[in-house]
Amino acid sequence: MKVVLFCGGLGMRLRDYSDRIPKPMVPLRHRPILWHVMKYYAHFGHKDFILCLGYQGDVIKDYFLNYNECISNDFVLSEGGRRVDLLKSDIDDWRITFVDTGINANIGDRLRSVQPFLEGEEMFLANYSDGLTDCPLPRLIEQCNRMNSIATFLAVKPSHSFHVARLSDDNLVSGIHDVKSTDMRINGGFFVLRQEIFDYMREGEELVLEPFQRLIDENRLSGLRYDGFWRGVDTFKDLQEMETMLTQGRGPWEVWRDDRPSPVELRPQIQTRVIPAVQEAPLAGIARRGNGNGKDMLDIASSPSKH
Repeated sequence: MKVVLFCGGLGMRLRDYSDRIPKPMVPLRHRPILWHVMKYYAHFGHKDFILCLGYQGDVIKDYFLNYNECISNDFVLSEGGRRVDLLKSDIDDWRITFVDTGINANIGDRLRSVQPFLEGEEMFLANYSDGLTDCPLPRLIEQCNRMNSIATFLAVKPSHSFHVARLSDDNLVSGIHDVKSTDMRINGGFFVLRQEIFDYMREGEELVLEPFQRLIDENRLSGLRYDGFWRGVDTFKDLQEMETMLTQGRGPWEVWRDDRPSPVELRPQIQTRVIPAVQEAPLAGIARRGNGNGKDMLDIASSPSKH
């Protein structure tokens, strides 16, 4: 399936981290968040990506136009640095379509902008590009098929801890609970959508508000409850915690590393490339929620829309 990635918003809640690059380009170890999201989908065989660009879209374009495979792959260097033999490749079989969908557009308008690139696709995948999970993607797709839904999303528990208060009609507090002890779910930003979703969308509407409400009215929206690892990179603290996971070993979301070939298996797959001795230019800075919005509270409230 094709994968639509929304990576054009301002990400205001990480703005104090940096305002020089889009939030999906915030690095986790040596690769940006966007790359980790794309590796997740590629692991499950979905390698045809459509990037909905907006704020600082040129940074994302430049990153892939000057992509350096050596950063995240083993290789053999010879001839004084003039020859590089890659032992493995990340993106050789990826297809990436870059589409400028506007700086101020919301998610709904960004999706409508790339509709022509989805013609003929019965189903497709979509993602906010600022959250990571270890959820087996086939489970999400199967849920959409089994329920005959037009849209299905990953329904996860909030990764942040806060308390939910219940008030009676006379404003007396009848209960206070940690949100993690409840079954409250939020939209985790991983979607399976059918082509019919466009019939439920209107110009200027946020995807998860009016269009999703129309689907709810017709019982065509479903969610997959998932209690495994999920984390949205909304704050600097989120980023620090995920960096800590990486320094301690494999990040829980790095599902592609489970079947990493051994060095013996790699030898027949050596790819030879002769490249100039020029290193990949460092990112200009580090940024902020790439789509500039909060997650959508299910049955409780909706936070500001994403872009």
